[in-house]
Amino acid sequence: MSTPRLQLALDCADLPAALAPLARCAADFDVIEVGTVLLFAEGLHAIRAIRAIAPDHTILADARIAEAGSVLAPPFFSAGADWVSCVAGASLTTIEQTVAAAHRHGGAVQVELGETYDPDRARAWRDLGVEHVIVKRSRDREAAGELSWGAQDVDRIAALDALGFTVTVTGGIGPRDLPALAGAPVGVVIAGRSIVAAADPASAAASLRTAMREVWS
Repeated sequence: MSTPRLQLALDCADLPAALAPLARCAADFDVIEVGTVLLFAEGLHAIRAIRAIAPDHTILADARIAEAGSVLAPPFFSAGADWVSCVAGASLTTIEQTVAAAHRHGGAVQVELGETYDPDRARAWRDLGVEHVIVKRSRDREAAGELSWGAQDVDRIAALDALGFTVTVTGGIGPRDLPALAGAPVGVVIAGRSIVAAADPASAAASLRTAMREVWS
């Protein structure tokens, strides 16, 4: 099983706060996420600025589109995003519109799941052309110190992988969390605050990379 790609989540309050750690560790990541908070603060300028710094990276605009996919999605792709996210509660019409916009721009759509998901709805997303899904550990459960990654999560990841999705995992993931996901067909691991807030972002990213190789070797 191949080692997952590593994604840096830049959910910062402004562009300078995002660019400072990015400049120090961009080479350690495969995917760069322009987080929802950053998109609200800086708009499409954030995508353009990060694309200029990281021309060869995959860039996700974490727009969390809930409706009006045909209107909202195209500007993100035109600004330089490769992937755009939708919320799981979006209608299938919205998902279809967003996928159509992605295909016109050579991009892809990611759907962020909640604590649970409907397998039939997931099949419908896949039939519409959605390529990526996020399985997350909620911030509330993480803050409570609950180690939520376990056998049930591995089964869920495997089921989504079997449907043909690339599965991304997120939720305060650090080296100590990864062994619980051993054997799971994870496509992308997201790291955010643990890298952005680190005194040495490149060193923190390298430690996570090492742990990922050990788990998925």
